Amino acid sequence: MPRLTPFPRTDSRFVLLTRLLLVLLSLFFLLRLLLTFANWNQIPHNLSSLVLVFAGGLLQDAAFSLYALIPPALILLLVPQRLFQSKPVVWLSRGVVFLSMTAVAFILAAEVLFWQEFSTRFNFIAVDYLVYRREVTQNIYESYPMSLVGIYLLLASILLFSFLATPLKRALAAQEPFSRRAGRFGLLLLLTLIIGWSGQAGVFKHSTNNYVNELATNGPYQFVAAFRNNTLDYRTFYTLGDDKILSHQLKEHFHVTSPSDRLYDIARPVRATEATTPLNVILITVESLSAKYMTRFHDEPRPVLTPFLDKLATQSLFFSDLYATGTRTTRGLEAITLSLPPTPGRSLVKRPDNGPFYSLGGVLKQHGYDTAFLYGGRGFFDNMNAFFSGNGYRIIDEGDYGDNEVTFKNAWGVCDEDLYNKTLQQADNAAAKQRPFFFQLMTTSNHRPYTYPDGKIDIPSGTGREGAVRYTDYALEQFFAKAHQHDWFNTTVFVVVADHCAGSAGKVGLPIARYHIPLFIYSPANIAPQEFSAVASQMDLAPTLLGLLRVNYTSHFLGEDLLAPSYQPRALIGNYQKLALYRNNRLVILEPQQIVSQIDDPWHSEDLLQADPQQEDVQLTEAYYQGADYLIGHNLHHSDVKARQPATVSTSSSPHPIVSERHANISAQLKKLLFQAICCGKGHGAS
Repeated sequence: MPRLTPFPRTDSRFVLLTRLLLVLLSLFFLLRLLLTFANWNQIPHNLSSLVLVFAGGLLQDAAFSLYALIPPALILLLVPQRLFQSKPVVWLSRGVVFLSMTAVAFILAAEVLFWQEFSTRFNFIAVDYLVYRREVTQNIYESYPMSLVGIYLLLASILLFSFLATPLKRALAAQEPFSRRAGRFGLLLLLTLIIGWSGQAGVFKHSTNNYVNELATNGPYQFVAAFRNNTLDYRTFYTLGDDKILSHQLKEHFHVTSPSDRLYDIARPVRATEATTPLNVILITVESLSAKYMTRFHDEPRPVLTPFLDKLATQSLFFSDLYATGTRTTRGLEAITLSLPPTPGRSLVKRPDNGPFYSLGGVLKQHGYDTAFLYGGRGFFDNMNAFFSGNGYRIIDEGDYGDNEVTFKNAWGVCDEDLYNKTLQQADNAAAKQRPFFFQLMTTSNHRPYTYPDGKIDIPSGTGREGAVRYTDYALEQFFAKAHQHDWFNTTVFVVVADHCAGSAGKVGLPIARYHIPLFIYSPANIAPQEFSAVASQMDLAPTLLGLLRVNYTSHFLGEDLLAPSYQPRALIGNYQKLALYRNNRLVILEPQQIVSQIDDPWHSEDLLQADPQQEDVQLTEAYYQGADYLIGHNLHHSDVKARQPATVSTSSSPHPIVSERHANISAQLKKLLFQAICCGKGHGAS
């Protein structure tokens, strides 16, 4: 009987996999070492953190590497000896190994660049980028020296292949019977299961420092996890309260005077003295406009990047303590347009059933407004065209610009100045028809590769984020100066708000400072300058704006009019999995696996504490997020709410109609097990 050992002798086909495993583990270790030194100031300098980063990281690396070796191991097991040693298979094997090393080198470089941009390992953002290959490929081409990238890939592939050339030759020459190959494969499978289980079981404790957790993970492993878990069922993974109690609490919070029996029905009339002349609205959502770019929010000395916005803050109704709901453009557009808190997984903008929802544009369209979404890029990106057209907006994107209307263009579309010039043209057309207009814009210039027209500002194009921010500010200044010369200027409200911050990763999973964005509402003939300094949410923009416009409507929004006397300061923020309420200087956080925690004074503390379920802030957090999930799941946030409501709505704590309770329970348990195995075994997921 042949003797089996964990590490094959040189006369085994599997010697190639042994060397390949060592190469992968060594490369992942070197990458982790590089990222750790690059982020040394962001992590605790203690033994437990370093053990988690490197020992826990080794476990993650081994798990991914072993999983990745199963397919080639199957080939080594099953291919007959004569075919395995034929010339075509020998040459094919060499080519496959070389290309595999090219792929490994590419992944390592991509991990470094992804971390540089997002300060995390691969997550759902990387998965999203696969869908939009044109924009992403062109962005990479414009952002990095591709000749050097090509040289790196070639040299790295040759070097890595040289480490594998000898074991590959021995593997191809090995005379190994099927029984021995089966034994080797069985050992590999057993080792894979043990290592995979160890990672799932949480052998190492996890840190409260998010950088430590990210460094301890494996990028490709995270990528697979994000690909498998880009949506999460709230009722399967999050703590659940009694629907009747939470529904009542939410209705009380919104001061619903005549509540219906329907769960979470927060419909409430908003009555105002109608304006004699409807005011136009131009709402500009600026890419990645973190509050920290403004002079007033930046403590360290640096060149002034936003001179126009600094001045505009003193001339506007300026909201100085406002927070984005998420970390992606689609999440910002969701909050601004639908006045919804973040939900687990993808934004509604990217989901298949994404309209018609009850929206800001829908309310204004009912009042006779011409509603349009204007974008400088391809609206196909992030599903924006489908979302806005599905919610009643006209679409104007890159394909609607004539050659004479484009002065500069990069991977993401035309420059901000071209977008604003197109907006002026559309506003003139609407004004000529004597029709009020609501134009919702999305800019692109403050985005890698950070390129913009030459000669506009004193920072050369393509040199980094600071130049893009400065150009963004310059383009806004030019737009306002031009708009001032049009007849419709005095009857128009201008809104400037960010979609999210530039880089939202931090030491904790939800770093509150990385959600801080500015909001300006400017209309010198209609709105007096004022600073609103209370905590507020991006999702409050729609009801606040409608209040300023003095529009009568029935509100289904989960956001609030910030200027109403009944407003109680709070903000809702989230990422891919974590959902939080910021209120009374406390951040209450909901996570998968029914975890509820809190951070007191989150601007200055990173200490994650266990939350008291009976605490008022915890109950309000659950009411917001469980209520939002219910409304979306039952189509109760759609514009045709009455037509789509079920004839009767269960008032039990289980909201969905039950066809088979047993089937539903089994399905929920399977989802939980899958989520834990793929994503949550390491204590946190892609964020």
